[in-house]
Amino acid sequence: MATASMATASMATVMRPAAAAAAAAAPISRHPRTQPPSYKPPEMRKSQLLRQYASLLRSTPMMVMFQHNNVKSVEWMGIRREMLRALRKVDELEAAARGEGEGEGDDAGHSSPSRVGMADKVKIQTVQTGIFDVALRVVEYYRPAEQQRSSLPPAPAPAPTTTSTQSTTPSPPTLPPSPETTPTSAPDPDLIFTHTLSRAAHQAASQRKGTHPLSPLLSGPLALLTFPGVSPEHLRAALSILSPQSPMFAAPTRRANPGYHEPLVQQGLQKLLLLGARVEGRALDAAALRAVGALHGGIDALRAQLVVALQGLGLGVTSSLDSAGLSLYLTLQGRRVMLEDDGKEKEEGKE
Repeated sequence: MATASMATASMATVMRPAAAAAAAAAPISRHPRTQPPSYKPPEMRKSQLLRQYASLLRSTPMMVMFQHNNVKSVEWMGIRREMLRALRKVDELEAAARGEGEGEGDDAGHSSPSRVGMADKVKIQTVQTGIFDVALRVVEYYRPAEQQRSSLPPAPAPAPTTTSTQSTTPSPPTLPPSPETTPTSAPDPDLIFTHTLSRAAHQAASQRKGTHPLSPLLSGPLALLTFPGVSPEHLRAALSILSPQSPMFAAPTRRANPGYHEPLVQQGLQKLLLLGARVEGRALDAAALRAVGALHGGIDALRAQLVVALQGLGLGVTSSLDSAGLSLYLTLQGRRVMLEDDGKEKEEGKE
């Protein structure tokens, strides 16, 4: 009995430092799961705006930026009213085209689901430029997956295995090292969290300050025109109201739309300046944005042009491959006809 109690005490003594080392290496979670730690207090309005702008950037494929100079609320109301009226006309034309195409075939009236009824989903809103700049850098340059891989500790090297059988005497048990001498490679607890307000996201955005192509435009009061999908027709209709330019983006006439020429609407439009856009994650200037809006037929027309180009490329490759064999066949055929004619002439001469 005494021997068993001594063995138990020795095993407890051996396991106690190991448990202490494991407890020291594992980080202690001091935050609830529903509220991870943030670089700045999440209850602040700036923090919530950062989350809102980051979500807007991730969910919006096409975003147009305007500089607004003290546009009044009544002027914003008039601008939104006229823009919504122009966008609904585009929806009506597309709905009529789909209705005519459905009678011709199953694929004739095909359209993207995100473009159906887009007028009510297009929004124009003002944002805080500084916070939007930070959100843009977080969305573009912060990669949570890479951050998680870099924060993991390195895997321990496997112990070498020996097959030597020279010594059969068992080696004495070795005690584990004490926690004071064991180097801990536990990751930083704050870098484990990868949400938009985390310290890792703040560090990634701070390191790329001023490097985004849209950074020179993010100065002064900013307004965003957001689209739920990429539609050149809706973009052309919106630009014809917010930033008209003849002939492709001509403003509506007074007879066609008298509300557009009201003094409040015109005063508000004079305070808007087109800066650029972000389309499918790419930065575009005003000229490139107008080139996108000038596409006739929209995405469907681009798809048709791509199909025609690919078909033409395939026909060109096929004709190039067949040209060598065809030329050889024509040469041999001509030589055969020539030899047949020579043989006939010789037979006629002998007769």
